[in-house]
Amino acid sequence: MNSFPSLAESLNGEHFWADLQAQAEIGALSPRGLRRLALDDNDNRARLWLIEQGKSLGCRAYYDAMGNVFLRKEGRDSSQAPLLLGSHLDSQPEAGIYDGTLGVVAGLAVLRTLKEQSVEHARPVEVVAWTNEEGARFAPGTSGSAWFSGQRDPEAILEARDDAGTRFGDALDSCLALLGAHDTTLRAEPYVPHAYLELHIEQGPVLEAQGIAACAVSGIQGVNWYTVEVQGQANHAGTTPEADRRDAFMGAHALITELKSAVTQYDDQVRFTIGKFAMEPGSTNTIPQSARFTIDLRHPDQTVLDKLDSVFHQFCEWKWSGCSVSLLPGSRVAPVAFDPSLVELVNSCATHYCPRAPQLVSGAFHDAIHLAKVCPTAMLFTSCRAGVSHHPDEHVERADAELSVRALAKVVEQLLLPTKANL
Repeated sequence: MNSFPSLAESLNGEHFWADLQAQAEIGALSPRGLRRLALDDNDNRARLWLIEQGKSLGCRAYYDAMGNVFLRKEGRDSSQAPLLLGSHLDSQPEAGIYDGTLGVVAGLAVLRTLKEQSVEHARPVEVVAWTNEEGARFAPGTSGSAWFSGQRDPEAILEARDDAGTRFGDALDSCLALLGAHDTTLRAEPYVPHAYLELHIEQGPVLEAQGIAACAVSGIQGVNWYTVEVQGQANHAGTTPEADRRDAFMGAHALITELKSAVTQYDDQVRFTIGKFAMEPGSTNTIPQSARFTIDLRHPDQTVLDKLDSVFHQFCEWKWSGCSVSLLPGSRVAPVAFDPSLVELVNSCATHYCPRAPQLVSGAFHDAIHLAKVCPTAMLFTSCRAGVSHHPDEHVERADAELSVRALAKVVEQLLLPTKANL
């Protein structure tokens, strides 16, 4: 039997990369990219592929009421809480092949290495593929991990509908029937993991700019969503004097300018995005009567989000270009700081391979944001070209990906050692 410290170095990088490319064929687009929307045929095929890979390693496959799929490698003591690794397999409509899938296949590579090296460990190890992380088909996303962690009402999840009117619960029923027919075991209730680790592409340009393959992630920034409606008065574009206009577009423009100015008073970690903008009646020669837009506001500090929230509400009580404004708060997710001890362990393993590796805060959501509420949680990032994600051009260098998986394996071997068992 090989010793634990050999786990990371003995990981078969070629097999890991081949598995990643095999996953990329399920739902592949031409000439490149991926379309694997939550609970569609491609997403379900990807789950079955994962189950078959796990069975080939002697793992037991489980699924739960939300369609989350688990592969379990038993330890000497099956009563101990499992160490959980994973991410998601669903994608955006026109996506790259690494977002989410990298973390699931990385977990599979760790399971394979534990088996091939005949490593004995007391604690079970599980790999999970979470349901509907992206939210591209059924909004909001992170459905499976939010339910597992007790952070979202299951009924609200089940009643979500896609653009075609398909109910999440109905699509889920089809998925569960498929999983149940493939020698998998239904797990009746969620459990509390010993710890959760997630490897993911950075989805940003920092690591590539610094020439660094991998790093630890210390947390995920919070987000406030808003919908703003500016109400003016429609009138003829050619006959209405400027002084008599209540132009909803000009009111929205003035308001957005001030909102953006307020945001820039803080540090460069603030993210302010107008994602949707629509006007009515939508005629070339008619002054807009209404303008409606959305705001995505993000920051890793809840205090900053709260202060800006107060400013946004204050601004929307005023009139802009003679127009009234209504502000409707939407989804809100508080910032999450990952477990400091686990982050430090991940950082030590990342810097073993990348001595200059920083610790980053994730600007994007991940399933880890919910797991952090129930167990010690941390993430690793790997570099992606130009920070591009959610697009077929998403690209990860093989050497960077392999190094990141080795760093993950190094964390796992440390957590499975008796001296680390009480984390």
